[in-house]
Amino acid sequence: MTPTKAVITAANPAEQHLPLQTVTDSNGETKSALQIILDDLFSAALESAAIIIVPGSRDAYAAAAGPYNNRLQFIEQAAPLGYGHAVWCARDYTGDDPFVLLVGDHLYLSNSGDSCVKQLLTVAAQRNCQVSAVQSTHESQLHLYGTVGASRVTGDDHLFEIHTIIEKPTPTLAEQDLIIPGLRHGNYLCFFGMHVLSPKVMQLLDQLASDIPPGKTLGLSPTLALAAGSERFLAAQLDGTRFNLGERYGLLRAQVALALAGPHRDEVLTSLVELLATTK
Repeated sequence: MTPTKAVITAANPAEQHLPLQTVTDSNGETKSALQIILDDLFSAALESAAIIIVPGSRDAYAAAAGPYNNRLQFIEQAAPLGYGHAVWCARDYTGDDPFVLLVGDHLYLSNSGDSCVKQLLTVAAQRNCQVSAVQSTHESQLHLYGTVGASRVTGDDHLFEIHTIIEKPTPTLAEQDLIIPGLRHGNYLCFFGMHVLSPKVMQLLDQLASDIPPGKTLGLSPTLALAAGSERFLAAQLDGTRFNLGERYGLLRAQVALALAGPHRDEVLTSLVELLATTK
């Protein structure tokens, strides 16, 4: 499975500002978080992307996208009806094609030569199936993420065959249904915010979005659980780290990590030591 299209969700009214935040990347260049996400996408040979936005925010996102505007579509989610509904808004753009799905409020830092999205695309192409990136996550953070139950793929310690997906489970529920042998006690495989999905997912969303009950929303995790029941669906632990910009100090952690990963590491470390020495 080799997608050429990507969908980036950025329509949560409470978090729509996060992709627009200014960050200094690992090379010392000042960019928006959105542009850093797009740098990774298009360097991994993706051809275009659709960004799902809050109505009225197109100009701000177009400005934040920097040099990539000619490769983007901006699609408004008219009402905040859930993450799955936001993805469904891109159905005409994705058509019958597989697609990469990213969240606009996460940044990623690879520990290897390939970016995290490139690593994920490689797995999808080699295994010819849909795949979600996951990261070992402590149970105290389960309320933030979709979490998978899976079995290890023989011969690859970083790949898992998904059999269960639960959105933001309690630790008790996770302990009952989502334990992965070999993970540290109290840790589970949670979504990384990055997926390669087949057209089947959009078909399922299309069925569900036509009848959202009043006062309810359409989530993505239940839809992915249905997809896992009908097609092969892998989870992959990537060689990298996610930074959720919506967490407390999330943007700060992302900024420090990016700075330490670049050629100005010694300068940044010196500044941090000086700061630690002069503050209480």
